[in-house]
Amino acid sequence: MAQSKKELVLAALNNKPVDRVPVGFWFHFTEVAERQLGLENKEIVERNIKGHFAFYDNFKPDFVKIMSDGYFGYPNENLRNVKSLADIGEIKPLGAEHPWIKEQVRLVKTLNDKFGDEVLTFYNIFAPVKYFRLLQKENENAVVAKLIAENKEAFKKVLDVIAEDVATLSKLVITEGKATGIYFSVQNIPEPSITKDVYTEIIAPGEKAILAAANSVSENNILHICGFHGNRNDVTWYTDYDAKAVNWAVNVEGVSLTEGKNIFTGKALIGGFDNTETGFLYSGTKEQVEAFTEGLIKGAGKEGIILGADCTVPNDIELQRLEWVRSKAASL
Repeated sequence: MAQSKKELVLAALNNKPVDRVPVGFWFHFTEVAERQLGLENKEIVERNIKGHFAFYDNFKPDFVKIMSDGYFGYPNENLRNVKSLADIGEIKPLGAEHPWIKEQVRLVKTLNDKFGDEVLTFYNIFAPVKYFRLLQKENENAVVAKLIAENKEAFKKVLDVIAEDVATLSKLVITEGKATGIYFSVQNIPEPSITKDVYTEIIAPGEKAILAAANSVSENNILHICGFHGNRNDVTWYTDYDAKAVNWAVNVEGVSLTEGKNIFTGKALIGGFDNTETGFLYSGTKEQVEAFTEGLIKGAGKEGIILGADCTVPNDIELQRLEWVRSKAASL
């Protein structure tokens, strides 16, 4: 009997034989300027939900990454446009009853009520430092570097408060929202002063705590090392992060899926395609897409692999292009 989509993706996540290499692509359903405004404007959230429904009905994906459009903005005004740690003062976690958490759980449950019986789902969660950076109007990376230089212990406490809320959110979207797990996005900070040692001391502890919280209620969580807009990452910084699968920007970092098998030993790998308008997936011919698909599978093998992209793909991509990848993978 052929594997169901749930069985197929679970097999890939656990490095077991699959009927075919599964495929996972995703994109946003709202505009950039709207993605922090869901608490104030429920129409944004409704559009996000309807976008997921349409994508599911029209493409029937192998699994769904649930986008958190509308909730990118961590709701603490003391963290907005920070000039100094003195601007922040003492902050406390929002707590599980805060609308920012409860509404995201409701979003995830609404979508899982639609298709959660048929496919695995993973909810988009950012690292604490990313939520902080999103609240800065300009020079977000320089702000992080400045605050670490000002008082690294105090800034770590800020990140730990955010991490406590994000850990709560992560557990609740799984236990109450019925997500399979989280899709957890991390990223190097492109500032010379934020070395691996600094990152490990100040930023990594909260990130690992969030993964630990998610892992306490689900063994299937995905780590995303975000190379969006060409942000470069040293993926080896994350080899000790406890996730079932890893997705990184293959085409930004120049680290292939085949190489990734040696870096992230024992973990499933997701990706392979360039997610930009210049990549084969978006603008290449069918023959180019199929040839690239075949090359990925021949290089990385058929077990422990899910074909996808470096990050979100453009939201005007023709869904037929995604089907070319799935059909070619199935033929192999």
